[in-house]
Amino acid sequence: MAEQNNQKGKNQEEQVQDLNQLRKVRREKLADLQAAGKDPFVITKFDVTHHTKDAAGEYEELESKLLAGRQPVDVSGLPEEEARPLRKKDYEERRAIMDAQPINVTIAGRIMSKRIMGKASFSNIQDKTGNIQLYVSRDSLGEEPYAEFKKYDVGDIIGISGYVFRTMTGEISVHVEKVTLLTKSLQILPEKYHGMTNTDLRYRQRYVDLIMNPEVKDTFIKRSKIISTIRKYLDGQGFMEVETPMLVANAGGAAARPFETHFNALDEDLKLRISLELYLKRLIVGGLERVYEIGRVFRNEGLDTRHNPEFTLMELYQAYTDYNGMMDLTENMFRYVAQEVLGTTTIKYGEHVMELGKPFERITMIDAVKKYADVDWNEVKDLETARKLADEKHVEYEERHKKGDILNLFFEEFVEEHLIQPTFVMDHPIEISPLTKKKPENPEYVERFELFMNGWEMCNAYSELNDPIDQRERFAEQDKLADAGDEEANHTDEDFLNALEIGMPPTGGIGYGIDRLCMLLTDSAAIRDVLLFPTLKSTGK
Repeated sequence: MAEQNNQKGKNQEEQVQDLNQLRKVRREKLADLQAAGKDPFVITKFDVTHHTKDAAGEYEELESKLLAGRQPVDVSGLPEEEARPLRKKDYEERRAIMDAQPINVTIAGRIMSKRIMGKASFSNIQDKTGNIQLYVSRDSLGEEPYAEFKKYDVGDIIGISGYVFRTMTGEISVHVEKVTLLTKSLQILPEKYHGMTNTDLRYRQRYVDLIMNPEVKDTFIKRSKIISTIRKYLDGQGFMEVETPMLVANAGGAAARPFETHFNALDEDLKLRISLELYLKRLIVGGLERVYEIGRVFRNEGLDTRHNPEFTLMELYQAYTDYNGMMDLTENMFRYVAQEVLGTTTIKYGEHVMELGKPFERITMIDAVKKYADVDWNEVKDLETARKLADEKHVEYEERHKKGDILNLFFEEFVEEHLIQPTFVMDHPIEISPLTKKKPENPEYVERFELFMNGWEMCNAYSELNDPIDQRERFAEQDKLADAGDEEANHTDEDFLNALEIGMPPTGGIGYGIDRLCMLLTDSAAIRDVLLFPTLKSTGK
């Protein structure tokens, strides 16, 4: 084993030496270019007419039009020596028809591969839309430019001009007539056929990950479309997008531990927001009626496959509606986003298939616990009975937990994993919902729902509490929890209470975790896979 480890260490050392030598050669090439007055880094712009996907699509469209009805030559059954000249003649005739109406393009991209073949070379360049093959010949380019092109490296960024054609093997390519080195790459990209597989390195060097793994780029293109589609839907529903502070004196609106910082100019301690709620509600008080914000929030919590300390939240508030109106809006929006982004309302995630085209199930938390834990919480009359049930079912709780807290623990333990299809879980206990309106017929519970899919909480929504006296009492309870050591408890926010005393109309509100939605719609296993730059432990020096 020791001998194997020594050999492995020796091989790694040799690989490092090889990479260092390759980097040295690239720097020497750059120095030679600069000495010859051809420094690529002095170029400030390059006018592009096409992206690779556009160029190929335009060619296919013209080809379909010009060659409509023309059948390829049939050489089946012929010996190869007879078939080859017939195929070549047919190709040349097709090529002549297409070349009569050339599609001239100017494209910029990164060299991903090169094959030098004497007087001609094949290369492949990649841009944001995809990649395309280049045919580079000495006769078309000229002897000196061709000699320079042969010295270019994989990873270099070039601009090319030429015309599109299809090779005899059927691949759409660009016949290059001019090439310009735009950026000299001084680092070595991972080996083409193995890509970039080290997960930690992928997250730390996302820029390389995007270059080497097309599926990663597709994930983040979809993420961008998900967010723009949400905006499109809400704008169409009469909502106004707003921005609220990230640095706050009181980080409220959720049960989470905040990050703290110090503002030197005012010599005051501030916190990074954990929610968007309290400021957006102030705007409802101000009469804006329908508002939303998509923004980063920060929670000082652990890292796992579904949690990152900074993440993207979308919250919206609508005056003159309740949590039933929010359920309708949520169902319609999720269905709309899936259709727009994926082209279907059927979502596949891992082994599960979820259907958003059907009405979402609606169930109370009490009924869900009865269904999956076989416990009728309506019969639980006091805290002592709740604790006894928890002990019998091996549900762990803390001394500070009240009856409603223990109901929520039962839900988390026995129910969540079963909620694969879209399900609204309604009517939560008041103890875990300090900003929510009580149910008039049963004030131990509130008008709140969470949407679950794939066993995950996807959003949280309320009939918002607008009674300032009740809200003050709820804040006081939260202050007691904070004094008892609960770092996730809310604190009394006097300015927010003042806003409620001015008067907030009946309001419905929702919070959506954008990252979790992106995970679901891109079939991504971890939240880090849908964050361009996830939080990682420093590697040190």
